[in-house]
Amino acid sequence: MQECHTGLCLSVYVITFILGLPANVLAFYTFCKKVREKPAPIDILLLNLTISDLLFLVFLPFKMQEVMNNGIWQLPYVLCPLSGFIFFLTIYNSTFCLTAISVERYLGVAFPIQHTLKRRPLYAVGASIFFWIFSILHLSIVFIMPLIRDKTSPENLSQNSSVTTSTQPKLCYEDFTDAQLKVLLPVRLELCIVLFCIPLLICCFCYINFIRILSLCFGPYNVSHIVGFIQWKSPKWRDKALLCSTFNACLDPLIFYFSSSAMRGNVAGIIAQVKRRLCGCTSCGPLDQVQMDMNDRKRNSKEEESNTN
Repeated sequence: MQECHTGLCLSVYVITFILGLPANVLAFYTFCKKVREKPAPIDILLLNLTISDLLFLVFLPFKMQEVMNNGIWQLPYVLCPLSGFIFFLTIYNSTFCLTAISVERYLGVAFPIQHTLKRRPLYAVGASIFFWIFSILHLSIVFIMPLIRDKTSPENLSQNSSVTTSTQPKLCYEDFTDAQLKVLLPVRLELCIVLFCIPLLICCFCYINFIRILSLCFGPYNVSHIVGFIQWKSPKWRDKALLCSTFNACLDPLIFYFSSSAMRGNVAGIIAQVKRRLCGCTSCGPLDQVQMDMNDRKRNSKEEESNTN
């Protein structure tokens, strides 16, 4: 039986529930409103993460009662695998959501133009559905484990004769048999690799490159401040270091244009206004008059050349 100090575990569970539930309800309302008004991939992923956290918090009281009873499961046993399934499912689903959010942010910084042109809310919806299905398939082991019994175990022999409430386990998802451990331990290793290590590596790649991009733009100039403080004079290469930050100023408008619909609308309005003014000028006739004057000058010059010949 796993040991968990009652005061410590219960305190963490209660604080998480009290603080997390209202915060996630507020976040759920906010993201639902944003998705209804104008869905964006990042909002859909954050909404999916919020739903996962809310589901986790709803089933957290089952863990509280288990801790209060010193690990003894006193509720109907059918709730034991269900609560464990939801508990682990939401944890790994949140891992996938956080990974997707890191990828979304990295692509928006590293490839702002290409990513904005190809970004669709439907992709985020598809990814969220895949995360839930993938996690459900892997965590279904929680429901499978109680069905695995040793053929020679006393529990299995008693269940073959009759199934009574007295044979039901009093501990929830603990005290596994050798046959169960042969299945469970390799599955747990697979869960660690597939549902944690791979998302962790993806997150590390995204955020390390995100930090690298940020460092290249603003790092050299700010490093010059540190070097200047240590040497107590301005470094000679300080002006060159400032070039990276200066060049970033011309990249920001491009990022704003391809990432902000309001920015694109303003640019389109300015272009349309310029076109209207140009069309108004041509309809009034000054451009036509200039063209006619040029043609007259060409004809006059040709006539003068013919007269001189």
